[in-house]
Amino acid sequence: MDDLGTKSIVVTGGAGLIGSAIIWGLNRRNFNKIWLIDDWSEDSIKSKNVQNLLFNRKLGVDGFRELIRQNSSDLQEINTIFHLGACSSTTETNEDFLHDNNFLYTKELCEWSLNQEVRFIYASSASTYGDGSLGMDDEMEEIENLKPLNPYARSKQKFDLLAKEQKWLDRIVGLKYFNVFGPNEQHKQEMRSLVSKAFEQITLSGEMTLFKSYDSNFADGEQMRDFLYVKDAVDMTIWLAENIDACGIFNLGSGKARTWLDLANSIFSSMQKETQIKFVEMPLYIRDKYQYFTEAKISKLKATGFDNKQHSLEDAVNDYVKNYLEPELHLSLP
Repeated sequence: MDDLGTKSIVVTGGAGLIGSAIIWGLNRRNFNKIWLIDDWSEDSIKSKNVQNLLFNRKLGVDGFRELIRQNSSDLQEINTIFHLGACSSTTETNEDFLHDNNFLYTKELCEWSLNQEVRFIYASSASTYGDGSLGMDDEMEEIENLKPLNPYARSKQKFDLLAKEQKWLDRIVGLKYFNVFGPNEQHKQEMRSLVSKAFEQITLSGEMTLFKSYDSNFADGEQMRDFLYVKDAVDMTIWLAENIDACGIFNLGSGKARTWLDLANSIFSSMQKETQIKFVEMPLYIRDKYQYFTEAKISKLKATGFDNKQHSLEDAVNDYVKNYLEPELHLSLP
C-alpha cells in the first residue's frame, strides 16, 4: 500500500461489517481507489452499509473470481487485496458451500496475489482455536493441532494449514478476528453482535436475554469473550497491510477477556436504563460447540510497532449505541 496514489485496493466482503469499515477507514485516509467486491443477492440490505462511502468499482463475487481466473489485464492496477469475503455463519452446515466460498475462493486470490506480487491480507478466524484448550496464541507453530468446533471454523483452518504447508505465510497476512462488533452489521441478522440484538430487545421490552452456562467453571453471564470494536479492527488491519515486513497469522482483539455481563451492563448504561437480564437455555445444537473463554494474545501485533489506543469496552458500546444504533446510522464520512 505504499503507492496509494496510483494503485487500487480490492476489498472483498466490502459491504459487510468489517469490509465496509475498512473502506470507511481507507476513505478517512483520503483513499478511494477501491474495488468493492461482494455478494449482492441481498443488495438492498448491504447497500446501506456503503451508500455514504467512496469507491470506484463495484463487482459481484462471481465476476471478480472470473477476472482472477483469466488474469485479466484490468487487474494490473491492483496492489493490495483485503480478502474479507466469506460465509461467516458459525451454524452453516453445507460443507461444499463452505469449501468453495471460504477455502477455494481464498486459495484462488492468494495464488494470484503471490504470482503478481500483490499484498494479500485475508480473514482467518479466532474460531479456529476451538475450545481454547491449546491456548489462543498466534505465535503457535503447530496450528495443525487446533480442533475447530464447527464447519465454518474448519473451512478457515483448512486454508491456514495450506498457507503454512506452501510457506505462503512468509509473504501474506492472515487475521484471526475475535468478537468484532459495531455499525454496519444489521444485514447479519442472527449473526449480529449481542450489542445490536440486545439494543432491539431492550427497546421493545426493557430487558435482554443471555444464555445460561453449562460449565461449572462459569456462572450464568460470566462466560468471557474478547470483544473488539470494529473501528479498532480497522486500525489494526490497515496497519498490517501497510507494513510489508509484517507477515504470518495475527490475532486481532482487545487482548482482554470480558464477561457477557460486562457487555450487557455497558449496553444498559449507554441506553440509560436499569439492567434487566433474562437467562435462557442455550440451544442443544451449539452446547457442545460453545466457547466459554476467548482472549487474544496480541503481543505479535504489538511487536510490529502497532500502538494505537483502543476503545475500552464501555466507550465502544457507548459510541455504537449513541452514534449509530439510536439514530439508525451507518458508517459514513464526516
